[in-house]
Amino acid sequence: MNSFNKIGFLFALVVLVTSCQDDSVPNYQYMPNMYVPVGYEAYGEADFLPNQSEAMVPPANTINRGWLPYEIENSPEGKEMARLQASPLDSMNTEKNLAKGGALYTIYCAICHGDKGDGQGTLVKREKILGVPSYADPVRNITVGTAYYTIHYGLNSMGSYASQMNTEEMWQVSEYVMQLKQDLTK
Repeated sequence: MNSFNKIGFLFALVVLVTSCQDDSVPNYQYMPNMYVPVGYEAYGEADFLPNQSEAMVPPANTINRGWLPYEIENSPEGKEMARLQASPLDSMNTEKNLAKGGALYTIYCAICHGDKGDGQGTLVKREKILGVPSYADPVRNITVGTAYYTIHYGLNSMGSYASQMNTEEMWQVSEYVMQLKQDLTK
């Protein structure tokens, strides 16, 4: 009878232990943050930043890295002022600037303006957008300053690319546009 009590006690102990165990959660967690992620509210108050949220508006009077403010305003008068503006890029690295500008032009501009700047990009050929003129059009009177102005602010149905490119890249694309214009007018 004594052994029967021991077996009954052992059986009751095994049933008690297995009934309390949850197979979806490990019994012992050495580093619990690795098992259970901590979720933060993207625009809510953060525990580790007192009185601030994680996704904050940049401080006033600050400038993004790689981007310089454009001193010419977005108006018809500003566009005429931009016509007289020259490129601030180093003239010693013209080949490098044109190569980088060409690569960026292919990414951002060629889909509408075409690889040669003739206004026959893929979207124009498929008639998804209409009215993209050639850079060789004498009525447009494109200069490097107006090309930069248009990339920075956008014009008509073309939006601004200032959020996709920094200041130097926009000037490189502008110089490449002038190279395409020169190639088209030959």
